[in-house]
Amino acid sequence: MILAVNRRFGPDATPKPTANLVRRLAASAAVAAALSLGSFSGDEAHAGEPKFTLSSPDLASGTFDSKFILNGFGCTGSNVSPTLRWSNVPAGTKSLALQVLDLDAPTGSGFWHWAVYNIPATATELPQGAGNSSNALPAPAFGGANDFLDTGATVVNGNYGGPCPPTADKPHRYVFTLYALAVADVEAAGGIPKTGTPALHSFILNKALGGKLLGKASFTARYQR
Repeated sequence: MILAVNRRFGPDATPKPTANLVRRLAASAAVAAALSLGSFSGDEAHAGEPKFTLSSPDLASGTFDSKFILNGFGCTGSNVSPTLRWSNVPAGTKSLALQVLDLDAPTGSGFWHWAVYNIPATATELPQGAGNSSNALPAPAFGGANDFLDTGATVVNGNYGGPCPPTADKPHRYVFTLYALAVADVEAAGGIPKTGTPALHSFILNKALGGKLLGKASFTARYQR
């Protein structure tokens, strides 16, 4: 805002604002305060939509207990998948997809630990152990392939595989990402098989679906042994 200011000078030749200017400045301050408090109902200020969020009460500490660690490759955990909960799914969502990636695995491409596709939009959580039994997933969701495929480490291929980083490594970051999609079947929409790799699914989710990806929610947990 630019104000045309009339000034008058006192005996000491110091500029002094007129009463009119004081009133204008006070009014401007009132407008700014109203905007900052959201008092305007027009386009100038409006509440945003609730944020799409993903969390886990089992990983609230930011790390994994032994219950959720892999039982294999030198690790002796129970390999139980943690509870996941989400809220404020974007409008228009027809399905959800979950992927869990170890960003710090010494592979050059990370390491995929868990994937679940075609989760119904009405679901609000995956209960503890959902990654260990297809019967625990809300239909028509299914467990996709991970990087433990055909190793026997997860007992059933495609199910949850817990953290098991190399000893003496710095803490690895395990990123849980939930995708909200405007398609009911991600494989049909992307033209890929259910047996497609997690990297192929990630390409479909992040790029090929374009505007059909309505939102992503994620959090990171760490683990070191």
